[in-house]
Amino acid sequence: MCDQDHFEDDRLEYEARGLVTRKQFGAMLGAGISMMLPQVANAAPVTDGDVTITTPDGAADCYFVHPASGTAPGVLIWPDIFGLRPALRQMGKRLAESGYSVLVVNPFYRAKKAPTAENGGATPIQSVMPLARGLNETTHMTDAKAFIGWLDTQGSVAKNRKMGTQGYCMGGPMAFRTAAAMPGRVGAVASFHGGGLVTEAENSPHLQAAKSKAQFLVAIADNDDKRSPKDKDVLKETFAKANLPAEIEVYTGCAHGWCPPDSQVYNEPNAEKAWSRLLALYGKALA
Repeated sequence: MCDQDHFEDDRLEYEARGLVTRKQFGAMLGAGISMMLPQVANAAPVTDGDVTITTPDGAADCYFVHPASGTAPGVLIWPDIFGLRPALRQMGKRLAESGYSVLVVNPFYRAKKAPTAENGGATPIQSVMPLARGLNETTHMTDAKAFIGWLDTQGSVAKNRKMGTQGYCMGGPMAFRTAAAMPGRVGAVASFHGGGLVTEAENSPHLQAAKSKAQFLVAIADNDDKRSPKDKDVLKETFAKANLPAEIEVYTGCAHGWCPPDSQVYNEPNAEKAWSRLLALYGKALA
């Protein structure tokens, strides 16, 4: 009876905050997923809703949330391979409560409207991999320009302050390329367990990002570092050579995907550490 009471309390809170439907919450519980993030101290009241953004390739379904009054720096969030879903909406709303106008996008809009992963972070990765394969450098760049351009049309976005962008997993390279696509507008970039940040190609995301004017936060999963131990050094050397401030850290004991709260490897203490470093970055770069 106690477990059922907690389930009902949590469900009502999620529904009241517009983060999840009864059906979605039940699916999450059945998959053994926890999705409750710590509350923001002195949280700003926010306004949120679904929006549709026109890009060169179609209509992208996205989630936009911002402080209910005044203007705030814009932030573009690129999800991981599991796409726009309740967990990413919650992360976007939490960031808005901290004083930012936040756009969380569906990167797979060309193929499917969100949700694109039936069980969020518990969805078998093989089932969503074809969606990821449909994206490339060109789509990253055109989407970045369209999404940043849309943010600049919003009254809640401060035009006199730089924007930030952050990405998770495959969203890491997208965030890097957003800075490259909009170097005069993006002032802060964060990557959390980003995949493919460093390649040997001339269009490697790290080389493109180094041509921007942004400050960087790169949070690397322990197991990703073990697979590619030289990447962190390449990133440090590249950003230092470009004279771009960069905080690059391997999160010991954290597996790839540790930040979203619906991830099967969610690590709350280290996810909160990464979140605090994100707020520190935005506090400096978007002030």
